[in-house]
Amino acid sequence: MSCRALQFVTSCACVLLLAVIARGADSWPTFRGPQRTGVSPDKGLLTEWPEGGPKLVWKTAGAGRGYSSLAIVDGKIYTLGDAPSTAEDQDEYLACFNQADGKPLWKTKTGPAYHEGQPNWQSSRSTPTVDGDRVYVITPLGMLICCKTTGEELWRHDLKKDFDGKKADQWGYSESVLVDGDQVVCTPGGPTNTMVALDKATGEKRWSAARPEDRGAGHSSIVIANVGDTRVYVQETGSGAMGVRAKDGKLLWTFDIDKTTAVIPTPIVRDDLVFFDAGYNRGGALLKQVPGADGDIKIETVYPLKPELSNKHGGVVLVGDYLYGDSEDRGIVWCAELMTGKVEWKSRGAGKDSASIVAADDHLYVHYADGTMALVNASPKAHEEISHFTVPGSGDRPSWSHPVILDGKLYVREGDVIACYEVRK
Repeated sequence: MSCRALQFVTSCACVLLLAVIARGADSWPTFRGPQRTGVSPDKGLLTEWPEGGPKLVWKTAGAGRGYSSLAIVDGKIYTLGDAPSTAEDQDEYLACFNQADGKPLWKTKTGPAYHEGQPNWQSSRSTPTVDGDRVYVITPLGMLICCKTTGEELWRHDLKKDFDGKKADQWGYSESVLVDGDQVVCTPGGPTNTMVALDKATGEKRWSAARPEDRGAGHSSIVIANVGDTRVYVQETGSGAMGVRAKDGKLLWTFDIDKTTAVIPTPIVRDDLVFFDAGYNRGGALLKQVPGADGDIKIETVYPLKPELSNKHGGVVLVGDYLYGDSEDRGIVWCAELMTGKVEWKSRGAGKDSASIVAADDHLYVHYADGTMALVNASPKAHEEISHFTVPGSGDRPSWSHPVILDGKLYVREGDVIACYEVRK
């Protein structure tokens, strides 16, 4: 091959590589994305927004009431909600939309709506998990349902009746199930079947992990850690964090906390480290998983619970070596160093009340409970809010749904409405 030909081939390869990098992820199959980090790999995104926000590509109705986020795979969007505007009743539905234009494709009834507690506590909150031609979801009432991606129900389990499951708080189930290989894993809660693994095709039980005296399921979703040669499912219940061996359900370790109102944030895993967080003045702690003999794992506390890192339900993201989250649900964002827990800054932005946070391209996308969406520079030096706008349709109920960033688009759910914005440069 001539030097000029080699140069041409190399240039083409570089262009293709850059195109792939700029495009980012091609799917967001479950809550907080493929690795459940809340961090999108997208690059080349807008570093500031026009007045009134980025360009609206489309918006659609039919998601229903609720706080479920979005799963996006193979050109389809999935979410869970009750009393959608496209239905004639007040029941709960798993709904599917076309990613390109938001057109509703199908909806499948999952059962009655969740009406326990005051109005803002009601409705759906679990984000569906998509795997191949199947989609899995847990209703607030504890029904684990497997459907085809065309909407046909295949099987279901009642987490309370089938596994003696219980919640640790007065709110319904919120977990997004984990699909790992040929098994689906979830957390019924309670001391008998704290966590269970099922055959993803049939729903047949494979193993269960028992945590003695477990108070019940929290609201977080399972995250995978690989420690030495051991695959660990890291989860949080009302009793605190726990690690379960993936191959057989053996309970490896626990990080127990005093009883609190609710444990909600999904843990953050980096290599052998686990960042555990809970609101209601409990705080954040950093744990280290240490491999032992025969696949056992023990934990060491890098630092104990720090109340200044408390987060209720907006979630925490790790960008570089720094954590970013909301102070409880006050709309005051904080930045802290992962390895020390030292708070670098705390600051209030343009929005009010609880802030759900995702990250992409060295920026934070902060969705406040009042419907404000803000773009913030992800830097430990200072809180720098660059742009913000109010998402149309917000204000009726709290804007608690976590946003999604995928392939240059920002997706935001406000109750029955889903909006898609262009955020690529």
